[in-house]
Amino acid sequence: MANVKYTEESIKSLSPLEHIRTRPGMYIGRLGDGSHIDDGIYILLKEIIDNSIDEFVMKHGTKILITVLNNRVTVRDFGRGIPLGAVVDCVSKINTGAKYSGDAFQYSVGLNGVGTKAVNALSSEFKVSSFRDGQYVSATFARGKLKKKEEGSTEEQNGTYFEFVPDKDVFGEYNYNPDYIRSRLWNYAYLNTGLTLSFNREIIKSQNGLMDLLGKELGDVALYDVIHFKNEQVEFAFTHTQSYGENYFSYVNGQHTSDGGTHLAAFKEGVLKGVNEFFKKNWAAPEIRDGIVGAIAIKIKDPVFESQTKNKLGNTDVKGWLVSTVKEAIVDALMKNQKVAQALHQKIQNNESIHKEEQTLRAGAREKAKKTATSIKKLRDCMYHLTDRSNAHREEAEKSMIFLTEGDSASGTITQCRKAEYQAVFSLRGKLYNVEGQKRSVIYKHDELYNIMAALGIEDDIENLRYAKVVIATDADNDGFHIRNLIMTYFFTFFEELVTQGHLFILETPLFRVRNKKEVIYCYSEKERDDAASKLSNAEITRFKGLGEIDPKEFGAFIGEDMRLVPVSISSIKETREVMDFCMGDNTPKRREYIMENLI
Repeated sequence: MANVKYTEESIKSLSPLEHIRTRPGMYIGRLGDGSHIDDGIYILLKEIIDNSIDEFVMKHGTKILITVLNNRVTVRDFGRGIPLGAVVDCVSKINTGAKYSGDAFQYSVGLNGVGTKAVNALSSEFKVSSFRDGQYVSATFARGKLKKKEEGSTEEQNGTYFEFVPDKDVFGEYNYNPDYIRSRLWNYAYLNTGLTLSFNREIIKSQNGLMDLLGKELGDVALYDVIHFKNEQVEFAFTHTQSYGENYFSYVNGQHTSDGGTHLAAFKEGVLKGVNEFFKKNWAAPEIRDGIVGAIAIKIKDPVFESQTKNKLGNTDVKGWLVSTVKEAIVDALMKNQKVAQALHQKIQNNESIHKEEQTLRAGAREKAKKTATSIKKLRDCMYHLTDRSNAHREEAEKSMIFLTEGDSASGTITQCRKAEYQAVFSLRGKLYNVEGQKRSVIYKHDELYNIMAALGIEDDIENLRYAKVVIATDADNDGFHIRNLIMTYFFTFFEELVTQGHLFILETPLFRVRNKKEVIYCYSEKERDDAASKLSNAEITRFKGLGEIDPKEFGAFIGEDMRLVPVSISSIKETREVMDFCMGDNTPKRREYIMENLI
């Protein structure tokens, strides 16, 4: 490499179209194959729907039709339609659009003029049609390049139609998961009461905004009626459950800010101040917020996000007015509803009691940890952590992950082939203690439970999480599946927000190796094994019984760029709690009956 010449010829200028296709991550965050809700194909759909939502916000069009069939996406709104003379430019020229005008779009998310152009550039087929007052213009593109333009008269209602197919040259093999799409569309519905969304003819609509969101998430798990407030600029809702930790859904101009930001921090402070003022107390934040489930949505001009994917708000000017609005609204709501105030007061008192018990046990656990070791023995840490995001190693910090493995054999395999800069390994001694139905104080009575929490840095607050991804890496056998369930139960019981914010994953590793003298194929299912065996002549088939059986030289490929991670997500907090109680709770007769009825 030392002999490679660095000259003027080494410098290349890419057109905006080429740049999007060469560096798609700068525009849509990540690629992925559709197995994660934040994969690029969902961002493409979101960018198109955002334009239709902006029309609704500006009081043009109350219906959006979405179809996704065989990875072909269509979106039809009934807004004003793109001005006919600008149709081609609006979907193909960077920094072209109406959203730079504060009058045309006051509360838009897509202020960078890139969104629709990125969809066009990253689609093998892309079509846009605009209908305005009896006239239309339609343009067809392939990978961002104009192929055909038509115009003429029409009887179509005003609005815009988009159709696209994400390019497999960019995304590889992928598939849309309708559940992920449905989840995003419900978010749009909650944030835009009066809007009707049709997804493959399924109607999605909300009448009560964020109150409906919490109602769907919690069902009868809520301890009291949801406190709900809404004006032109802010809407919020919250209640408490018997759970631990804090769980929030936050939005800016309709954009789901999964990493929160200044508006979420202001909301949390407003809750603290409002509750303390009403009860004339000086409770600390954990006493008030432990077990809270809340949602906050604001509308602001010129939002500033910390990344292109707009997951975290950076505007500092929202704090003052938002804190005071939330505080005053909470005081007013509690004055008007004595039953809610009593239930909230009881929850806070319960939190105080639990925290006092934990403080005693916490001190003992920390003292024990100091005596036994200066560090967690079973942790092979990495160099950079999620908490290092602000420094020069931001990229490594964003990629940081910790593998939770079963036993020294599996952890030894991963440790030998991991990227030590951003991949850590924690070795479990065996099956984790089942915490379903237990108090959080149980963490301080079991070294393994305590050490996992300490390794992740989440004892005091999920904000201090040290790794972007927490990866469960267990064997693909009955024991491995049981350990996997015990780990998921631990996190969902005591650190629910870690799950709902998308930090928990399961590592998929190959079950079989099929090889001959010329080729090796790793297979993740029996079907893949059979296909590989029919493809290779004189094939030797190996069944991997555990991670420790895979040679570290081979295993490196399975935790590298092509690593298969399955995100652990939930459809609703209520449903997940019911499943956990049935699978992991103290209901042995019911579970035994179910197993006997379904045993094959």
